[in-house]
Order: sequence, then structure tokens, then C-alpha cells
Amino acid sequence: MKIFADKLNESLNKGLLPCYFLYGSEPLLLDESKTLIEHAAFQQGFEEKHRFTADASLDWHEVYDCCQSMSLFSARQLIEIDIPESGITAALGKEIAALAKQLNPDIILLILGNKLTKAQENAAWCKEINALGCFVNCLTPDLSRLPQFVMTRCRQLGLTPDKEAVQMLAQWHEGNLFALMQSLEKLRLIYPDGQLTLIRLEEALSRNNHYTAFHWTDALLEGKANRAQRILRQLRAEELEPIILVRTVQKELFQLLKMQQLMATTPLSSVMEKFRIWQNKRSVYAAALQRLTPQKLRHLVQLLAQCEILTKTQYEQPIWPLLQQLSLECCHTEAYIPLPN
Repeated sequence: MKIFADKLNESLNKGLLPCYFLYGSEPLLLDESKTLIEHAAFQQGFEEKHRFTADASLDWHEVYDCCQSMSLFSARQLIEIDIPESGITAALGKEIAALAKQLNPDIILLILGNKLTKAQENAAWCKEINALGCFVNCLTPDLSRLPQFVMTRCRQLGLTPDKEAVQMLAQWHEGNLFALMQSLEKLRLIYPDGQLTLIRLEEALSRNNHYTAFHWTDALLEGKANRAQRILRQLRAEELEPIILVRTVQKELFQLLKMQQLMATTPLSSVMEKFRIWQNKRSVYAAALQRLTPQKLRHLVQLLAQCEILTKTQYEQPIWPLLQQLSLECCHTEAYIPLPN
């Protein structure tokens, strides 16, 4: 089965499973989930822990040996395997599947990885783990789920924020969950009654959000002009190299153009499959494809080309106003002024 990290504690209260796979790139959720599993396992007598990194130097015989020590006099064991950034290869998948088959009631297998792709979900090792245990989603909550995440954490700390405070906390801490938890702890100390309002937040906190070029391109795809401009202003304040933004949005625009061309002869669902668009991103791309005509996309590519030329040749002239123009034109459906020849 699959669960979000915020549901892990509830699942553990119902009983331990033989295997857990934590996947995602959010350090706070990975660390918290790992700690919860280790604590629950220790309470059930899993006092011995073995940690391995699944790189080229790993001797898998050492891992398998840990599974052979089932007896009345042996400590119950937690085997932790860290997957490298390169992910799970076919060979590594075979080892994991073989290891899962050797688990016994005195062993819990904990695997820490990154993203889980659609292809991996259909692999034999993934099905083996799914039959035995649980996949825990530790990806950073997107903006639509972040307010609920904030609300849950506030309740856990005895804080009662109003709707505006929740939205502001989510906006100020997007992409920085560690800072969010620090802010909530600070608010709990400053306001013992736990009541959080917009005025109280502005008095007590400074912004801790962390945006990347990908946050900007997501806002462009969604057509959220105000959000795109807000992200762009912060990236400029942080002195992000503009060429990074140019390259990131260039990839998206070219992909949208290719998808538009293919849509003339292919159903949209098949187009999404061909370009390997994640399921949770398909509605965003569908909206962008409906809003941005091929003519508009070509115009945006022209505008982007001007941005790149400006970045590489005119060092005194700021590129940011042109990027702001691109943001607005990408998000809005009204008529645009063609670039001069």
C-alpha cells in the first residue's frame, strides 16, 4: 500500500509491517518517518540495527546474513538500506526483491530512496515490497496540499491559526519545511494561548520560503500570474542566475510545442504517456495546452530567445523586466503584441 508521511504514525499504531520504503526528497519528512519507524520497532523489541548503502561496494552477502539469525536468543533486527541518488537499477531491484523474500518475523526492512517512477511501480521488486509492506510518500507537499500540512502541524503543537494565518504560513515557508517547524515552535513560545492571526504572524516572523526555478515554471504552466511574479521577485532578490530560469522554461515551452503538434493526431492521454508526464501534473499540462495556442507558444519562444541574447551580450541591461513580461504573457490568455521583426 501507499500512504503519505503524515499518515505513517496512524499506520504504525495499527501494527508494524515487515517492510517500509520511504521515497521522496523532503528531508524533514524522511527524517521524521525514519524516526517513527525506528521508535515503533524498538518498542516491539527490534533492538539491533544494521545500516547499508546500496552502492557498488556493497557486499549483499552481509545483508543476507542478517536475515539468517532467527532464533530465540537473537535480537530482533532492523535492516536499513540507503538508495544512492542514481536510484534503483535493474540489478539493484533484483537484490531488493531477493532480500524481501528472505524476511522473517524478527526482521524489519527499511529502504530510503528518492522518487518512485511509473516504470519502477511495475517492477518485480516494487510489487514484492508492496505485497509485504508499505510505500511512504515523503515528497515535499505541493502548494495545494501545503495549507492542510500546516494545519496538521499546528494542531499537533496546540496552535489554532485562522484561515489567513494558515495561507500565510504556507506561502512564507514553501519549500522549507524545517523553517516552518522552527517558526511554529517560536509562535508557540510567543503566544501561549495558541491563537494565530495574520497580524501576529507579521509581528513575530520573517519570510522563510525557498523558491526554485521549478516553482516558477509550475506557476507559469498553471497560469498563476501573481504567484509567478512573486516567485520571480524573490529569485531576483536572491541573485539567481537568469540563465537558469531561461534554460528551465525553455525546456517546458519546447515540450509544450511538441505536445501541441502531437495532439493533432493523438489523444491527449496518449500524449501525456509519451512525454512521461506525472499523473499529478497532467491537469496542469492540460490547462496549459488549452490556454497556450501554438502561435502563442512560438511567440513565447521568441521572447525567450531575446532573454537569452540579452543575458549573453548586454551585461549592463537587466533581463528581469523581460522575464516578467514573459511571465505575464504565459499566464494570460488575452491578445499579445507580436515582437518586432
